[in-house]
Amino acid sequence: MTYLIDNFRRRINYMRISVTDHCNLRCIYCTAHLVSRLKHEDILRYEEIERITRVAVSLGIDSLRLTGGEPLMRPYLERLVNMLSNIEGIKDISMTTNAITLAKHAKELADAGLNRVNISLDSLKEDKFKYMTGYGNLSDVYKGIEAAAKAGLSPIKINTVMLAGVNDNEILDFAAKTRDEGWHVRFIEYMPFASEGCGADRFAANQTVSGDFIKDTIISNMGELTPVMSSKGNGPAKYYHLAHAEGTIGFIGAVTGCFCEACNRMRLTADGKLRPCLLDDDEIDIKTPLRQGITDEGIKELMSQAVAIKHEKHRLGEEILPSSRQMWQIGG
Repeated sequence: MTYLIDNFRRRINYMRISVTDHCNLRCIYCTAHLVSRLKHEDILRYEEIERITRVAVSLGIDSLRLTGGEPLMRPYLERLVNMLSNIEGIKDISMTTNAITLAKHAKELADAGLNRVNISLDSLKEDKFKYMTGYGNLSDVYKGIEAAAKAGLSPIKINTVMLAGVNDNEILDFAAKTRDEGWHVRFIEYMPFASEGCGADRFAANQTVSGDFIKDTIISNMGELTPVMSSKGNGPAKYYHLAHAEGTIGFIGAVTGCFCEACNRMRLTADGKLRPCLLDDDEIDIKTPLRQGITDEGIKELMSQAVAIKHEKHRLGEEILPSSRQMWQIGG
């Protein structure tokens, strides 16, 4: 098998697939609701995603994550999951979701072949949750978590972005969930992203709450954190657990701790672009050639080109990165 290996000898075996740029929330650090959405004909069809993925698997891709926007906004998502799960060589299919409608879909997604979910949740307080999401109901997220657990979509990871002066007073509440309810909580540093939108116009870089600060806060108030082996997944999180806790606490230092040296991922955007790095505008159009009749060998060549333009590391810790796309348009 020929593998996808970039110029820095990193093997790419993980593809994040954005299935839509639509979302059902209006989070305060995202401006997705202010920008026109992609037209239906501009979004990759399920059959196109399946074909691209099948070719990618022949190049060593073995793990997939479905993202958005909010992926559950895409109708009949279980159909795509079933198509992808039937590709020989796929070891893991996961999904990142806000879980607002997950309770309705968890079982059918699990039956179709989805292995696990990551759930974005930035507050455990109903009033603050509504403020941060625009109009979401926290109870819907809890129902989604329960349904996912019942369907066997585990481990369920909770992705939490802390903003200074907004929700950073909930650090200990989230940490306690790992001990009291066995949650796997990952604290992700807020990423000032793009010259406008996605929060850059409302939240300054100094509102990023560092992973080190969160870790020190937990240790000072709740006791030592013991390092543990990485929980199942393909991400850069470093995991720990509190004494007597079944769940884990993870830290993703997207700003203060560059982890590019171990990057193993490629992104496929909803409108059919191969993007080797979330934080770099370099992309390869695959949708247009696909609809013009490109061969599988041609798709392989485009994937090789995308890997070849992957940079050694991002510059996020140095500046707010200018970008022609917002994170929700890429599939962060």
